Amino acid sequence: MKLLTKTWIEEHISHLDSWKQNAFKDFSTMMNEKENLYPCVPGKQGFNSNSLRFGFADSPDSPHACKQASDYLRQYSKVSRVTGKYASLVLFFNTEKQEGNIEYYQALFWKILNHIHAYDEKSWPGHIPLDPVQSAWEFCFHGEPYFVFCATPAHLNRKSRFFPYLLLAFQPRFVFDEINSETSQGRKLKNIIRTRLKNYDNSPIHPDLKWYGEEGNLEWKQYFLKDDNSSLSKCPFSGNKQSPSAGE
Repeated sequence: MKLLTKTWIEEHISHLDSWKQNAFKDFSTMMNEKENLYPCVPGKQGFNSNSLRFGFADSPDSPHACKQASDYLRQYSKVSRVTGKYASLVLFFNTEKQEGNIEYYQALFWKILNHIHAYDEKSWPGHIPLDPVQSAWEFCFHGEPYFVFCATPAHLNRKSRFFPYLLLAFQPRFVFDEINSETSQGRKLKNIIRTRLKNYDNSPIHPDLKWYGEEGNLEWKQYFLKDDNSSLSKCPFSGNKQSPSAGE
């Protein structure tokens, strides 16, 4: 399974399975919406500059889905720094026949992330704490730290977290080197994103949305935002690498 670019998919889309065609077309529509601009500015710029990389995984019920996701992420960890300034890996999961509420997808997201971690062949980076209760924690794979974004079909009010298929985006930490709270560009971008979020969503901006390293910030709480302003009291991520069981 190879990483795919926007241009490759557009040129070969007619040869893809129907659900893959639909997922990519929906993503492209979301990125190019003119009336109500998608809030994630780096994501839009990455898409339009062909900096994003894509992968398609089986249904999360399949014993192969998490292995596929880890294979994509392993490939991506080796090339992300040469793909462009606004790099991200976007993974679509085939949830065409999947039904579930927010709580179902929240549990599914963390199960997938734990299973991807179990497939990691490299040690956790020494400069990133393994315990998510620390503000410097970030999900890591193949030696690279990532911000992980999840969107699901169950999100109704928080439109910025809605997608017709389960979507996981892995954004390398280096992308934020120039766009964080310590830079003027980062502070400007934050204001733009927050303004767009207010216009885009039917829910208020979630209180867990903060900058990496900011006092009181916990990255894991931003990975999966619910439709309301609630959040889990404890992070479901486990630093222990337990082999995924077939069918989980």
